[in-house]
Amino acid sequence: MSDEPKTLAAAPARPSSALRDPISAPQAGRGARWTLGFVTAGLVLAALNLRPAITSLGALLEEVSATLHMSGTVAGVLTSVPPLCFAVFGITAPRLARRFGPAAVVCAGMAAILAGLLLRPLATGTAGFLAASALALMGIAVSNILMPVIVKRYFPDRIGSMTGLYSMALALGTSLAAALTVPMTDALGGDWRLGLGVWAVLAALAVLPWLPLVKDRTGTTRTEKGAPAAPAPAEASATASRPMYRSRTAWALACFFGLQATGAYITMGWMPQIFRDSGVPASTAGVLLAVTMVMGVPLAFVIPRLATRMRQQGPIVVALGTCGLVGYTGLLLAPSGGAWVWAVLLGISNCSFPLALTMIGMRSRTGAGVVRLSAFAQSVGYLISIPGPLLVGVLYQHSGGWGVPIALMGGLMVPQMIVGVLAGRDRTVEDET
Repeated sequence: MSDEPKTLAAAPARPSSALRDPISAPQAGRGARWTLGFVTAGLVLAALNLRPAITSLGALLEEVSATLHMSGTVAGVLTSVPPLCFAVFGITAPRLARRFGPAAVVCAGMAAILAGLLLRPLATGTAGFLAASALALMGIAVSNILMPVIVKRYFPDRIGSMTGLYSMALALGTSLAAALTVPMTDALGGDWRLGLGVWAVLAALAVLPWLPLVKDRTGTTRTEKGAPAAPAPAEASATASRPMYRSRTAWALACFFGLQATGAYITMGWMPQIFRDSGVPASTAGVLLAVTMVMGVPLAFVIPRLATRMRQQGPIVVALGTCGLVGYTGLLLAPSGGAWVWAVLLGISNCSFPLALTMIGMRSRTGAGVVRLSAFAQSVGYLISIPGPLLVGVLYQHSGGWGVPIALMGGLMVPQMIVGVLAGRDRTVEDET
């Protein structure tokens, strides 16, 4: 098997020697089967918790803003906090993973999400609410970065299917939080604090499967005959010495990640409000956001598997971007009349996220390279996405409507498609650095 991404994607029976580096799959055996079971459960539960802290807030943003006396601009700042935290804290993930092991860092990330979700309802002002949100988002940030790394390490021969599995769980958690937050809040007496705090239960469950993996810091792969194979420290060291900023593919991937994240966080933060302002009831607006998010459940499993079987992922990028353009156009012209159609189309467009994660796993030959590429692409990408939700809030407040903000959202789909096609070319960052 060669080192080319297209060959890696062909789902071979065993991982190639190109994957034998310090961040690689654990040795086979009975203990390894238990380990892989915990990792699989951990991936699914962690993914379920990577968005409820955000989409649950989007569903109740109007109530939270009224209680904490937030203006439209301040609410825009609040919706910009997730990508800011992801960029700032995500860049620390590779160093933490090298020191403590990726599983231990993800475990700590789940604990941080739990703490933030428990503290956020106790906030009495905007500053405290932002601080508690930032704590949860810090845990999400490091876990975001390390999900592709965990997959590359424990499932090097199943990158597409495992990426699809946790992407599907991520989409499911996102949609559940969007759909259930308002009804649960009503059932709990209409207090938004309880409606947001109830998601801490799911976060507590996500900590458990990672606890047995905390000390699992290193691993080895098997040779073609099943014998343990020593890591290749020279190859991993060479990968670690190459600066990612010298790779055009890394930059294209970072820009693609940033633009799709911009659209995703604008959607999660503002889409319910867009529908509510057009006359849609609050509960229905939350369900519409859930429809948008739930589209990722089946597609997040299908798209990574499809992407790993293609030499270039540009056609998928263009197809998803076109759905986004049509969805935003409909949202601009008939937000309530075609609400369900626009929600479905924007949900399809948002599946650029699992595609980006899949390309991260394909654009480097080694696990060590994936760690660095994931940190670079996601951290730079989230930095790029920070102004988007804030700008939408400012434009909404000063223009007095949603015409200009929605036009901005649709316009961003064009550069997203361009850089996505560049990021999807059949090459690795090692080829360029």
